[in-house]
Amino acid sequence: MSVSAGADTAREARSIPLRNSLPRLLHNPLEAIEEMGRESNGEITRVNLGVLRPYLVTRPEHVQHILRDNAANYRREGLMWKPLSRLVGEPSGADPAWPLKRRVFQTLLTGKNIETYTDEMAAIITSNVEELGRRIGTGNPVRAEEALTRIVYRAILRIFISDRLSLADADALGDAIMVATTSSFRARMLLPFVPHQVRLPGDRAFLRAVQDVDDIIYPVVEKARRNGAQASGDANHDIVSLLMRARDERGDALDDKGIRDGIVSLFVAGTETTVTALSWLWVMLDRHPEVAAKLHAEIDEVLGTDAPTRAHLPRLRYTKMVLQELLRIYSVGWITPRIVAEDDVIDGVRMHRGATIALSPYLTHRVPDAWPDPLTFDPERFAPGRNRHRFAYLAFG
Repeated sequence: MSVSAGADTAREARSIPLRNSLPRLLHNPLEAIEEMGRESNGEITRVNLGVLRPYLVTRPEHVQHILRDNAANYRREGLMWKPLSRLVGEPSGADPAWPLKRRVFQTLLTGKNIETYTDEMAAIITSNVEELGRRIGTGNPVRAEEALTRIVYRAILRIFISDRLSLADADALGDAIMVATTSSFRARMLLPFVPHQVRLPGDRAFLRAVQDVDDIIYPVVEKARRNGAQASGDANHDIVSLLMRARDERGDALDDKGIRDGIVSLFVAGTETTVTALSWLWVMLDRHPEVAAKLHAEIDEVLGTDAPTRAHLPRLRYTKMVLQELLRIYSVGWITPRIVAEDDVIDGVRMHRGATIALSPYLTHRVPDAWPDPLTFDPERFAPGRNRHRFAYLAFG
């Protein structure tokens, strides 16, 4: 299928009318998105939400055009990024310090550095899982999201902030960010044109959570400035030190807010999605006992009674396939918005400047010709030798 087409022959996108879209989104956003995906049947479609009329894009070749082939024309602004900016700072398209932060993140997350983190992270997670087991005992119910948030945050914070945060502060930061990313997010996503001064449901809890984040992170930054950027932790691991030492091409450094935003954005991006995926893992294992049995058998064979390390990963092939399928069918991000910078044409459909694009990994992962029988949980889709369009799978966006 050809994605590009001439502007002279471009047509307007078909539309889902307001009466069919907004009530469903307000009632059950995910179910509404699923219904709209079925109605669009892979065609680029505009969803009429009144003031906002986003293009819904689901097909892999269309996603590729937006995220890779003409990515500069589709900016990370508006919609989701506007409410999220109050927690993590301005999105990359609007943040003049983004190139500097991006360079720091790339340093932290190169393959070589990730290899050095893996064993330490595995040991921290193992210790926290064992501590959870001792605390709750056998057979007692656990709130999965809360327990997993605590474990994931402790691991990530220990690796990237070292001993700059106490265990209590690490737990409190995890709790605050979980509240901030769930409280008013639905209302703000659906009504991004409403000014922040106008209160929506959940705003009060969101603002309290953001204040809690500030109360934890700003003292870390201030103490680091007093003691010197490398006063704590290995400079290769320590995001605070890296952000404080970073300089742009003019030699300018980040201010305290820029450092605070860099720290928080890394943890929101790297932990909230992980907790979401791991929470769905237990649902999947309960619904598919045959998958659970095969998964446990592989883990028992590869690890035995050993503690997990990086050396075990290459042999945990079925485990990897299970996690890949988990991220396909239980997408951690169901909408990824962009803004059209200049008029464009995708597959004969005119994309108007200033319009919002709503990419949906959740729907792309259900396109039938890319994923036959898409609602069936089948880890074998990711067996070696299986081929698919590169942009049919958007695990973490």
